[in-house]
Amino acid sequence: MHPIRRAILSVTDKIGILVLARDLTALHVEIVSTGGTARLLREAGIPVRDVAEVTGFPEMLDGRVKTLHPKIAGGILAVRSSAEHMRALAEQHIAPIDLVVVNLYRFAEVAAKKGATLEELIEHIDIGGPTMIRAAAKNFEDVAVVVSPTDYGAVVEELRAAGGLSRETRWRLAKKAFRTTAEYDLAISARLDREEADGPLARELTLRIPKLADLRYGENPHQRAALYGTRGVGIAGAEQVQGKELSYNNLVDLDAAWQLAAEFTAPAVAIVKHTNPCGCAEQATLAEAYRKALECDPVSAFGGVIGVNRAVDGETAREMAKTFLEAIAAPDFTVEARAALAGKKNLRLMRVAPGRDALAVKSISGGFLAQTVDEASFDRPAAVVKTRRAPTDAEWEALAFAWRVAKHVKSNAIVYARTGQTAGIGAGQMSRVDSVRLGAMKAVLPLEGTVVASDAFFPFADGVEEAVKHGATAFIQPGGSVRDEEVLAAADRLGVAMVFTGVRHFRH
Repeated sequence: MHPIRRAILSVTDKIGILVLARDLTALHVEIVSTGGTARLLREAGIPVRDVAEVTGFPEMLDGRVKTLHPKIAGGILAVRSSAEHMRALAEQHIAPIDLVVVNLYRFAEVAAKKGATLEELIEHIDIGGPTMIRAAAKNFEDVAVVVSPTDYGAVVEELRAAGGLSRETRWRLAKKAFRTTAEYDLAISARLDREEADGPLARELTLRIPKLADLRYGENPHQRAALYGTRGVGIAGAEQVQGKELSYNNLVDLDAAWQLAAEFTAPAVAIVKHTNPCGCAEQATLAEAYRKALECDPVSAFGGVIGVNRAVDGETAREMAKTFLEAIAAPDFTVEARAALAGKKNLRLMRVAPGRDALAVKSISGGFLAQTVDEASFDRPAAVVKTRRAPTDAEWEALAFAWRVAKHVKSNAIVYARTGQTAGIGAGQMSRVDSVRLGAMKAVLPLEGTVVASDAFFPFADGVEEAVKHGATAFIQPGGSVRDEEVLAAADRLGVAMVFTGVRHFRH
């Protein structure tokens, strides 16, 4: 146990600092502090010495220089077991500092502000704080460093109980301190790189993401896995309010379902199996959207994962309870919905806060691929009718819906749909005509009068001809094939409408 006789407190985040300072004072710890922190303590009647009094120099250069002084650095870095170090402290009249409580300027908050200038960013880069933190962490054998208010209580409790802090505690706090300064510097580096970057793809890809949870295993039981991410946003940060432990595959499917449901403004439900939608609907009520989504492929929906863009209400929950489901992602669940699903003890319910990442990152052997997120939505004014027959109003509505769904189906993607409801989905085939056939083969609902969305161009007329055999009357696709004229000629010959978007939605 190392006793704590002297502490330096210098914090941007003032949460809990008065309670900590009072507790330290009661334990006969001398407190040294800087600027705003010292002023706050003094106004609260807590004894405190200014850093300037210790160093003999005033705070300088608009506060840029406060703690950068041998009487602070020496007091932190001196090895107590070294006679030479302790002799040097005595000769220079430097008192040891046993506890460093520091948190840093809020660079990340300023960096996240829209329109933040380079000058603002620079002024919010902390210098003295990281220096003290790293010095104390390096000398953890003799000095304790606290970088978060969440540790104040445990530190005081141990001081009261044991009269000092154990090596185990100092080591734990030191590791946390080094993580904090590393993350701080990475945030600065990444943000300043953006000042020079041509768009969102910076010169370096920084992936330092905290672990949120260990998972039982990965895609298969012989693979280890963990979840990394930011708490509070998206599927990674969702709050689990019911059900058994999430698996790796659950999380992948939840993300696919949530992202598809988020495409729509009216109440929408996406049912996903192995990352592909097996049913999707947008209707006047969430319950009706669920029923319509389920109708598309009720067999595949068994054991599926659901994403919805509204709070799940009682009626919807009662409908969902009729089928075996693995997980549901929703902005919320009403009390009535929770009660209706409570009997499904293993069903995972995930409360999700909206939020999108700027980049989509995927690992490959030896590296990573990064791209901007596909945020292109259906733009009817930009869509061009390429056939003699234009879509009817009802077909336009169905085409817009089908196009949004196709964006979330693994390529080659084909979606048969009518307004607000998928009728058949062909996914992940090596040949586009096979996706057309698969979508028709999987269809439970009649395909007569449906429209078809294709995530990329039809390379041959056979895909259109096959879909028309099953009842399709209108098509939406990006266009751009060398055989576009041949495909359009087939559409005109068959009397169907075809629209080009000029936008492709490959999903690999």
